[in-house]
Order: sequence, then C-alpha cells, then structure tokens
Amino acid sequence: MAREALTGSRIRERRIMASLKQADLARAIGISASYLNLIEHNKRRIGGKLLLDIAAALEVEPQTLTEGAEATLVAALREAAHEAGLSGAEADRADEFAGRFPGWADVLAGTRRRLDALETTVEALTDRLGHDPHLAASIHELLTTAAAIRSTASILAETKTLQPEWRDRFHANLNEDSDRLSASAQNLVAYLDAEPGAEDAASSPQEEVEAFLSARDFSFEMLEGAADTDALISGMLADDPVLRTPAALFIARIVLRQIARDAAQLPLARLRAALAVSGVDPVALARALEQPVGRVLRRLAALPELEAGMIVCDRSGTVTFRKTVDGFSVPRHGACCPLWPLFAALGQPGTIIAQRVSQLGRAQAQFQCYAVSEPVTPQGYNAPPLVHAMMLLLPVPEGGTFGVPVGATCRVCPHENCSARREPSILSAGA
Repeated sequence: MAREALTGSRIRERRIMASLKQADLARAIGISASYLNLIEHNKRRIGGKLLLDIAAALEVEPQTLTEGAEATLVAALREAAHEAGLSGAEADRADEFAGRFPGWADVLAGTRRRLDALETTVEALTDRLGHDPHLAASIHELLTTAAAIRSTASILAETKTLQPEWRDRFHANLNEDSDRLSASAQNLVAYLDAEPGAEDAASSPQEEVEAFLSARDFSFEMLEGAADTDALISGMLADDPVLRTPAALFIARIVLRQIARDAAQLPLARLRAALAVSGVDPVALARALEQPVGRVLRRLAALPELEAGMIVCDRSGTVTFRKTVDGFSVPRHGACCPLWPLFAALGQPGTIIAQRVSQLGRAQAQFQCYAVSEPVTPQGYNAPPLVHAMMLLLPVPEGGTFGVPVGATCRVCPHENCSARREPSILSAGA
C-alpha cells in the first residue's frame, strides 16, 4: 500500500493516542462520524482544509499524517525484516506498520539498534580476550603468581619441622608474591575498565595511528599539491596528543608520506574528473589516468563522498592500515578471515580481483571489493620483492546479487562448515 494511502490509518492511530472518540473528533472538525470512519479505514481520500482541520484537532503537523514515519524509521524496520528473513511481502509493509503503530515501530527499531550495539561489543571483547597480547600476558602473570603463593602456602602448612630461618624466608616470599598479585590484578582491572580513547600504555602503536587518522576523517587536503610535504607532515605529527609512542610516530609518518606521494601523482580533483566519465571502475580509471591500480584504489578511499573503506596488509598478511566502514568488521587482534579478496590478491601479485562480498554477522551489508597487490621495493636478482596488498570496500545498496559470504575472524564467525576455519566460533553450539 502506498504511503499516502495510509493517511486514514495514521489519523486513527493519532486519535487513539490522544484518547479521543471518533464522534468527538468528527464533531470538532464538522463532519459526520460515519464519514470519519470511512477516512480512517482509507476508503476516502483526504486533503486540503479537512486535513488541516484534523491535524489541528490532533495537535500534529499535517505532514505527520500524510507522510507517516520518518524514512530512517522505515529503513530500520526493513533492515530488521531483512535480518529476520521475512518474506518480501511482509518486508514491504514496514511503512504501513510504522504508520499504524508508530510507538511499537520505534520500540522495534530501538531494540534492533541496541542489539547491533551489543553484538558489536561482544565481537570486540571476544576479539580482545582471545588475541590481545597484553591481556594474555597479564593473565599469565596472575596465574603464575597465584601458583607461587599456593606452593609457598602448601610448604608452610604441610612441613611441620621447618626451621625458623626458612619459615621466615617463605613468609617474606608470600608477602612479596601477594603484593605482586594485588598489583597485577589492579592493573588488569584498570586495563579492562579503561574507556575508549583513554590513555593507557597497553594501546598498540597501530591503534594510536588509527585514532590519529580517524580524528581527521582520513582527509589530508593540505597535502594535495603541497611543495614541502615533509615539513607539513612534521608539523602535523609534532606534539600530537594521540601519537604517544615513537613507534606510532614512525608508522604515522610512513602513512602520511604515502598519502603525499599519491596526492602528487594523482590529485583528487583529477580523479573526480575521471570519475565523472568512467564511474567507479578502478581498471578503467587506471587506464584513463595512466596510474597503477593500487594508487587508484588508495585515492578512491580518500574521497569522502564514496564512504569507502580500505584495508592494507603486508606480505605476512598483517594488516598495516585500515579505514573502517559500517557493516564490515576488521579484528584488531588476531588473524582476519582468509576468504577476503585482500588475501587472494596477496597470493597473486598483479592480479586485480573484483568481488562482491557480504560479511556474516550483524547487518550482512554488501560491499563491492577491489583488491590488488603491488611491490613496494625495487626488483632485484634472486630476491622476491616485498609487496603490499590493498582492498577497497564500496558499500552496495540492498538488492541485486548476494555477495560471497565472508567472516571477520573465526572466533565470531557463524559459518559452521567453513573450510578455512582455524578455531571454533563462540556463536556455534559446540564452542
């Protein structure tokens, strides 16, 4: 049913919400109760002065009655229906549901948003608990210290003929180990309770760099066409509060220098002009601009209007750069899903891979991926060059061919019979 055809249903729901009887509303606007009944059951079209009178009597804007729920609410309901696997006919009635029951629709949309947030938190915490090296080291320290205390206490309790000198030594050891256990436990609790963005020694240099880039929306227009980029980069990095370690400063400088080199060879203005002709086709753009595909992918990721994501890894498969995009999760600790086109490109240097994917999990949003690997060192005799692989992620509107299902990391992937699985998932029955 068309949205404008539901005006009567919205009038009825608003009247009920206002605790008005049908006869009272009809009297207030000067029509018969039977005619209002026909309007409320969408059997009579309504507009003009009558619509304005009804809106005034119900104390709502006329657009609320004619247009119904906001588009964002309807979109949230449709996404919830899609995730629940409802049929197309049911999903198409999201607007009718929102128009007739706006309160319930808002509750359902809010519940879905809360569920998404909770699932995101579970994924992040599981990834952290399973792979965070600092956390693993802290827990190992706790267990080791507890074992030492247990051993010392056992000796003191079970050895009846222990010399006073040795007993004093064991008591001293027990005191020192207890202090160490207390300090370790306090540090671990502080680390787990730390707010996002809080300054703590456990954050990795890579995370510092990601925070630095995110704070600037991965946009560095000052490097476009600049003459002395090294001076600009040094100025940006000097005394930056996010980059607290020398390693983070080192990595950030490498990233910014790469951006500056790409900007010098392929300015965004030139790329936008080519986009108007070729569209988002990396190979066609590379040919038209006479640029390597890898550079085209990196520059496309720098265009804010595309809302694209970018992931870069080195030859070991370690992610060295990430620009996240809603709907595609990249683990911060541990290995990524080996089914990503990124790793297929890593194993086939020079091959340009184009593939639509859908990441299993919360939203199952679809992305058009373009991936390629390219050398980052000059070629020489009998020495394979170092390569970097990169993958551009472009959000795809709903509909069309469903993408190849991939995961984020095995630990939070629901795909039961995946041949690439390395460890059990917490989402499986046997986990």
